[in-house]
Amino acid sequence: MTLLRSALRALDRTGIEPVAWHPPAPPALTGVLAPGRQLDGAEQWKLPTGRGPEDVAVDGDGRVITGGDDGRLWRFDAAGRPTELARTGGRPLGVEILDDGRYLVCDSERGLLRVDETGRVEVLADAALGTPLLACNNSAVARDGVVYFTDSSSRFTVPDHRLDLFEHSGTGRLLRFDPSTGEIDLLASGLQFANGVGLARDESFVVVAETGSYRIRRVELTGPQTGNISVWADNLPGIPDNVTSQTADGIFWVALYSPRMRLLDTVAPYPTLRILTANLPGFVQPDPEHRAWVLGLDAEGHIVHSLQGGKGSYSPVTGVRETPDWFYLGSLTAGSVARIPRSVVAL
Repeated sequence: MTLLRSALRALDRTGIEPVAWHPPAPPALTGVLAPGRQLDGAEQWKLPTGRGPEDVAVDGDGRVITGGDDGRLWRFDAAGRPTELARTGGRPLGVEILDDGRYLVCDSERGLLRVDETGRVEVLADAALGTPLLACNNSAVARDGVVYFTDSSSRFTVPDHRLDLFEHSGTGRLLRFDPSTGEIDLLASGLQFANGVGLARDESFVVVAETGSYRIRRVELTGPQTGNISVWADNLPGIPDNVTSQTADGIFWVALYSPRMRLLDTVAPYPTLRILTANLPGFVQPDPEHRAWVLGLDAEGHIVHSLQGGKGSYSPVTGVRETPDWFYLGSLTAGSVARIPRSVVAL
């Protein structure tokens, strides 16, 4: 360890142990990735309390369900009128609607939850394989009720997600929960801040976003390659967050928190610089560009749609859902959910 790094260690407030890595150069923003303004002018529905509707789900009646940083779970009707459904007592992130009308919530503080219409909150899991769920983040639900979900990091909580990105030690997990038995098994480990989860329509594979590596992994669920893990989409143009399961049109929608940050990529190969950067005041740390961006990927992981907004558009986008008439967007830090008419987004 160099003298400089030793000195930084003495002053370090974060406790990170950076692992050097060399991110690929971002792809050119041409072709399908060329800048666009499809997500400008989004209609926004303000949360009555709190902020950060990180994910959005839409039920069969067109109602939008989301959670805020004050632990409240909200349902907006088709006109944007909110009703409080429950209080989780933690920080709800990913939300899914179960076949029986209840809600599955990934709560970063309390774990995997099930919530009913009366507001009753049931903890399904707060640990997995002997390790607490430190950052339960996002999920996808199979037709038989089996849940695929992420625990983003075993080192840092979601509020400290930047430290996980600076460290790049890969402690995220993709897990599978069977509600009929209560059993949890591990599908993938060593993930760089495991985040969004999406199921193929035939449920032959599941994909999981690695926020810290700008890529998405694929895990085979059926056939002779069951359990095989591969890179499904690599070197994305931005920082991936939540992922939807495959739509009827064959698309996986991926919310991009922001475009790639040049400073973050620049310091990535140098652990000492990353310790220094992590300890800088927040206002001088790498900061994301605030504009909306959503990608659509086909079954092979190819980007076939890129929906973007200009400076000042609704951001950062961390959740996305498609309906026949709308694209609904969620955000980790915004005070509202947003929607764009599909008629505006000419696919």
